[in-house]
Order: sequence, then structure tokens, then C-alpha cells
Amino acid sequence: MLEDRQKKTIQSAYSQFLAGRDLKARYGQKLMVAAIARSLGGIVQDGSGERDAAKGSGEHICVVEAGTGTGKTVAYLLAAIPLAQAQDKKLVVSTATVALQEQIINKDLPEVARHSGLKFDFSLAKGRGRYLCLSKLDQLLSSFSDSGAGFSLGLYGDEPPQVDEVDPRLYRDMADKLATGDWDGDRDNWPETIEVEDWSRVTTDHRQCSGRRCPHVTNCSFFRARENLGKTEVIVANHDLLLADLALGGGAILPPPEETIYVLDEAHHLPDKALNHFSHHSRVGASTGWLDQAQKNLGQMLGEIGDGAEIDRCGEELPAVLTSAKQALEQMWPLIEEHCDFENERGRPGSARHRFEGGVVPEPVMQLAEKLREDFDELEMLLNKMLQAAQKLLEDPHSPVPAVDLERWYPQLGSWYGRAEANLQLWANYARPDAEGALPQARWVTLVDWGGSTDFEVCSSPILAGKTLEYGLWQRCYGAVLTSATLTALGKFDRLKMRAGTPDNASYQVVPSPFDFSRAKLQVPAAAVDAGNADAHTDAVIDTLPELLDEKGGALVLFASRRQMETVYEALPGVFRNRILMQGQRSRQQLLENHRETVDGGGRSVLFGLASFAEGLDLPGEYCRHVVIAKLPFAVPDDPIEAALAEWIEARGGNPFMQITVPDAALKLVQACGRLLRTEGDTGTITLLDRRVVTRRYGRAILDSLPPFVRDIV
Repeated sequence: MLEDRQKKTIQSAYSQFLAGRDLKARYGQKLMVAAIARSLGGIVQDGSGERDAAKGSGEHICVVEAGTGTGKTVAYLLAAIPLAQAQDKKLVVSTATVALQEQIINKDLPEVARHSGLKFDFSLAKGRGRYLCLSKLDQLLSSFSDSGAGFSLGLYGDEPPQVDEVDPRLYRDMADKLATGDWDGDRDNWPETIEVEDWSRVTTDHRQCSGRRCPHVTNCSFFRARENLGKTEVIVANHDLLLADLALGGGAILPPPEETIYVLDEAHHLPDKALNHFSHHSRVGASTGWLDQAQKNLGQMLGEIGDGAEIDRCGEELPAVLTSAKQALEQMWPLIEEHCDFENERGRPGSARHRFEGGVVPEPVMQLAEKLREDFDELEMLLNKMLQAAQKLLEDPHSPVPAVDLERWYPQLGSWYGRAEANLQLWANYARPDAEGALPQARWVTLVDWGGSTDFEVCSSPILAGKTLEYGLWQRCYGAVLTSATLTALGKFDRLKMRAGTPDNASYQVVPSPFDFSRAKLQVPAAAVDAGNADAHTDAVIDTLPELLDEKGGALVLFASRRQMETVYEALPGVFRNRILMQGQRSRQQLLENHRETVDGGGRSVLFGLASFAEGLDLPGEYCRHVVIAKLPFAVPDDPIEAALAEWIEARGGNPFMQITVPDAALKLVQACGRLLRTEGDTGTITLLDRRVVTRRYGRAILDSLPPFVRDIV
């Protein structure tokens, strides 16, 4: 039960914030503050200060859908910060996008601290990959000055570049700016954009990092930032970092879940990101090449860091294991060719896939996968022992192995270990059938481009992330708030419950937007045709757009496929085409800047975009007076995870189209419509050029899930 003292603290902070910013209270925002306060304030602690799970299995989870303009960020900060402080817990705010992360850390939190009367500190959490590794930079600069052959510094590449192929100026500049204090080693704080390939040479991951044993640890940017996290009350992270922390057991990077209240903003992205984190994949040809390269490098490594003990002993066993794994992978290649059909799309690497129906792998593939599992299990064990031995030698002041050699080879060992572990997880997944009654795995092989030739990428993934999130996050965390403008589909939270695994007895609430939706018109014109007929629909879009978008100002046209977008663009009259800015022609930022400049100058500008433009695009006022949606945003049917999920639902007697496809499309349509009204003063039109929303039986349910726009549906 929320205590009166906590309630008064939240009410006082809210009142002070509104007064300090000269704002009026928003009804939906007040409802959101109250919902979060009731949920988090009602958590019962046991004698040790942890959540008493016996007092409730889901009441500590609060799910709030709040539309644009509600003021979600202020609502959850003002409610969650005082409650986290009162219960002596950390508050972790996690977002899906960098833009929102930067807004919270640079704008929202400073304003709340300045105007609410609450006293708290906050910091931004990032993974190792955003920070410079001083050890790698030191090795790289040393290699530049050596007169001999360059040192291979690849992280996971099979043929890493030699340092004599790398321009040293960037790295020397990094060292100079670190020495003078003009840079802190954070990639995001470097004055210019650093290309991925350039950055990968001087960053690391947890497998390659020797941690507190590294001689550079006192000056390490990552560990300095991590130490600050332990003292910080409010931590801003992202979903990828949160999931990476959970994959490491929780508490490895962020505070332990049991001591944390999470606020998951943009929470509708969490299930898909979780699937990415808990899926497995390995490329057959690339892994074969890596094993061969490791075999060649092993002698040099043992010659430099051989300790006469564990490293040498394990190193002597490695060649046989490397050879065995390589031979098994070479046998996997013809098996995949025999049992997988890529013929229909063999000319399109990256899009040609073979999915194993029901996740059932052919017996010969499964048997060879078991052999690979055994090989990579032994390889992982040997490399792990070598890593542990290297760690001890790094700590030993009387080590028989020079520290400089250990520091040089430790990341390479860590890279090998990480790759062996990834292969072990993948082939173990293929070596065993799914347990009876368990949620099946999606398993598929993709034909990919690899250095001008082709390779087979073998993949597996859970079909739903719900159970993983349930056991790894919801059951463990002290409390959690999930929020977004789009958490319901067809007016229900069922889709979120299935995909994210949130408990049935959590608090679920939809709070009203402050926008007057009667200021916008939703129309389905008579010229709209059934998008099921692709050619006729494309022709109708071409004929309709010029007249439809004849008004001044800005407009946005959203397409479901790049092919249709480009076809429409090429077929439009040249005069009209001159005002179009199409996704892919330039960077997103450049397109938006050009669009705003044209509108500011009194001209007409039309943005053509795909799904990524249907979410997160903020074009208020004249920048977007008309949103045209070419067709209902049904998912492309070739996604192997979605196909496996549909197969599973159908096997259980369900209707995957009505249970998955239609709710997903309804949610995406709400997001697309949300590009129009961005402020309370905005007005305009939404045009849907797909008659299926009128003629098909599911159309009414989709229309009813949209905000109450004025409708003009012919």
C-alpha cells in the first residue's frame, strides 16, 4: 500500500515541477503518475529489504500505454524516483533508441532535478563496445612503430587487416586527446564519426577484456564509468544493454534485478530485441576459415605465452580439436546443400532461406550437429582453462610470461573462446529435438554473401521471448514499469502479454492523450484499391498521389515495400517527383533537414519512407500536414521466426492470421497514424490507400483500434 508520506512527496514534486516549468497538469499524465505510484508503492518487502514474492506474483509490474503528448517521461520519473529512494533501490530507465536516451539524460532528468525539489544523481550506462580499450590502442600504436610485419588486430574477422594497411593518424590523435584530457575514451564523445571498422580495432567485449587484471584498468574509460554507476541512483540505459546484462546473469553491468526498479520506455521494442539476444547463429564457411586460422596462429601464441603448465598443456590438445571441428563443419556443407532448398532465390544472397518446418532438423544434420557440439564443447573448455591460466599469470608479479605478451594475446584468446561458445550454443540447439510440450525453436539456414562467394548461416531462435523475460526479468526484478504509445493491439494487451511475458495480474492501463483527434481526418478515398492485387494497387497509388498531395507544406508517404516505393517514384511525373525526398537517397538526417528547409521556405516537400519512418519521426506543424499510408502494414511472410510462430499457433488449433498478423498490423497502423499529430495544435489528414480495411472482415477491428479521427471512408 502506498504510504501517505510517499504520496505527498510525489504530489509535491509534481506540483513544483509544473509550477517551475509554468505548465498545466495533463489528465493522462496524472493518471499515469497515480498508476505507477500505486504499483511500485504497493510492493511488500521481506525482512532483507527484497520484494516478498509470496505477497504477489505480478503486482510489482505496471504497464501503461500513453500516447504522444501525455508527458510519459516526466510522469514516470516523478513517480519512480521518490519510490526507488524510499525503498533503497536503484532506478534503471531503459529506452530502445539513442534519441530518447539522449533526451532523457540531457533534457528530462536535468529539468526534473531543477524544478521538482527531488534530490538525486543520474548517469548514462553504456556497454564496453562504446569505450576505447587502452590495451588495444597501446598494442596498435606499438605495432605501427615496429618495422616487422603488422600484427593482426581483427576481433571476429577471419582475415583481419594488418596494421600496415591502417591509417595511424586517427589512433595517434586518440592517444594525444586522452593524454591531454580532451577526450574520455567514449566513442560518442569523439568530435567526428568513427567508422565501425576503425573503432573495432580499439574496443573490446567482455570475453576479450582481462578486467581488473589489465595494467590499464585505473585509466580505463569503461571501468571508470562502471564505478560511477554503483554510486548513482538513476541510471539511463538501453534495452540492448539491459538484455546483455541479463544474459550474463544480471548485475554484471547494471545493478542486480532484485535491487532495481526498471522503467522500460519504448517497451513495445523489448520482445524483438530479446529474441535477437537469445538467438544463435554461425556461418559454416566463415567458422571453418576461423578454425584454420586459429590452427596457424596457435604455434606463435604458445611460443610467446607458453607457461610450461596449463596454457601449454591445453595448447597441445587444441590442434586435434580444431581439426576435428573443422572437418565436421566441412561435412556440414554438403548436408545443408542436400536438405535445404534455396533454388528459388539462389541469386539473392541474404534473402534466400530454408526454414525447417516445426523446427525439426533432418536426422543426418542433427547427428552431425551432435558431433560439432562435442567438438566445440571441448574447444570451449580448453580455451576457458587457457584464459583462466592467463588471468592468473597477469596477476602474478613473478609470472614466467612477460606481461606485454599476455596482454597482446589475451584478447585473441578471448575472441576464440567467444566464438567457440557461440558455436557450441548453436550446434547444441540443433543436436537435440525440442522437449515435448515445450515452446518450439525456429531453425533455419540463410544463404549469405561472404567475400564474393556464398556461405551458409545456420540460425536458431525462440519463437517468443515471453518465457525468457518472465524468468529472467519479471520474476526477479524488484519492480518494473513498461510504457509506450503503442502497447495495445486491437484495444487489448494480449499481444504484449504473449510476446513479452508480462503477468496477467500486473497493472494494465491506457491513459488518454491530450490531443484533440477531431483535428485530424482519416480517409479511404474511392480511388483506393485492394492492395492484395499488387500491380493494380501500385498503379492506383501512382494515379492518386499527385492530386492527393497538391497542398503546400510537408507530407509523408509510407510504403510497405521498397520495391513499390521505388516503382511509384519512378512512374510519377517529373514535376511532382522533384518535390519528393525518398528514403535511401541520403541519410535520414539529411532527408529531414532538406524537408524542413523546403517547408520553412514556403515550398512543398513529400517524404517517401518505409517502416522505419512510421515510428519515431517527429514532424510537427507544417512539416507534416498529410500522412499517406499506401497499404495496411502486414508483416512480410518470409520472416522465419514469425512463420514458425504461426505454424505453432496453427498446430494448437489457433488462427495465426487473426492472432498475430492482424494485431501486428493494427499496432503498426497506429504508429504510422501517429506521425500526423505531434503537438496539441497540429491538424491534417491521414489517407489510407488500401480498400481491404473496408472490404475485409478484419478491417472494422483495425479501424476501431485507431484514435477517434474524423472519418471520411467511401
